[in-house]
Order: sequence, then structure tokens, then C-alpha cells
Amino acid sequence: MPTVSGFACPASVLALGRAIVALASLLAMPVMAEPTAVTVRVISQDAKFVGDHTGGAEVILREAESGRELARGRTTGGTGDTARIMQATGRSPQRAGPEAAAFAASIDLTRPTLVELEVRGPLGRPASAVRITAQRWMMPGEPVTAGDGWVVELSGLAITPALTVAADGLRVTARVEPHCGCPIAPDSLWPAADYAVSASLWAGNRRLGQVPLAFTAAPGEFSGRLPAPSGGADELVVFARNRMTGATGLARLPLPR
Repeated sequence: MPTVSGFACPASVLALGRAIVALASLLAMPVMAEPTAVTVRVISQDAKFVGDHTGGAEVILREAESGRELARGRTTGGTGDTARIMQATGRSPQRAGPEAAAFAASIDLTRPTLVELEVRGPLGRPASAVRITAQRWMMPGEPVTAGDGWVVELSGLAITPALTVAADGLRVTARVEPHCGCPIAPDSLWPAADYAVSASLWAGNRRLGQVPLAFTAAPGEFSGRLPAPSGGADELVVFARNRMTGATGLARLPLPR
């Protein structure tokens, strides 16, 4: 029988001691993070994926509890296949093909983690960009890539306004589009007749006047005239709404002095 310091010691006790020492050594070792793949896609409300055409969307992944940043980038690629997206039906249809814009990353996780996703865009339409957040639980080594990946919807419309000062007032022109840049036109999937667009003058919190903007050219150009500003007006606001979906967008321009 083995002895320890002169005392007889059963083999089972020695084996248990060795196991405890091994476990203690294992617990003392640093925890190794597991690379975990995640694919993020951003789809425009009632339209297609947000990618290169409108500058993509900024994507930030964080630990929800600590706020520690895990990955950052932007969606790149095309808007996707129109028929595949707009005619998709059924339960969780796969709308993204290989050409559809995405942000792919590998994040290091050591434990089950509640991950927060922040998306801002479209980056190429800063006047009317919006920000959204979402959360989901992730496990180390368990990828979030199945189907279309982690898909979030960017609600609203993008507006790019322009202002020309004339002798008889202000001429306002605005390019209106879904965040993916899909074309608004009389005969497109996004009919011009579905959109109500207006321009208004503001002085602080006071609206001094408002006129509708009419569709004047494809894709998505709306135009109109406002009287010469008075009463301390300092800002032009262009607002658009899709009458069918409720999607809205807004852009501001300071008035020239």
C-alpha cells in the first residue's frame, strides 16, 4: 500500500488527490474564447437590402451587459434579387442570395452572452439616416449565420433635399427613396402615387407655412415652390410618407441668410 509521510494511504485516496490537483490546475488556466461567426443583414422597410448603393449601414455588436464592443463595420454588397425579396412568402423565407449586402464577423465569446446589435444608416443618406437596436443570446462557437443571418429592418424613407432661392420664393426638390435606394416611379414596385411629400418652413418650434411636393421625375424626384421666407424662418423641412405602409422620412436644411 502506498504511504504518505510514513502513513499507509489507499490508492483511491491518492487518485482522488491527483484529480483534485488536476482540476485546480484546470480552473486556474485562463478561459479561452471561442470564435463565433455572425452575419448581419439590414433590410429596408417594404424594400430590399441596404448596401453599397446607399452607402451601407453601420453595424456595431456589443456585450449588452458590459457595453464592450465585439465587432464593428458596415454592410456591403448589392440590394439583392428583387423577385426573391418582394415575392417572398411563407414562414421565415430566405430572401438573401450571395449578392445581398451583409456584414460578416467572428466575435470571441467565453460564455453565454446577450449581444446587442446597433445599426445606423443608410450612411450615404445622412440627412435622414436612422438608428435601431436589437438583442439576441449567443453561445460560444454557435454561429449566427443560418438562413439570412441576423436580419433587422431599417424603417422609414431616405430623403435628399435641395433648395434654390429665386425671386418669387424657394424652389424645393427632394429625392425620396427607400433606404436601399430602390426607385420610386409611376410604374415601379414603389409607385409614386403612394407617396405624400411636403416642404415646410420653420422658425424654432413654429411652422410658418407648408406646401405639397409633386412627383416630377423618376426615380423619386418631388418638387414644389414655397413663398419667400419671413417671420424669422430659419429651417426647411421635407417630410415624406408612404400612404400604404406608413413608412416616413424627414430631412432638414438651414435656410440661406
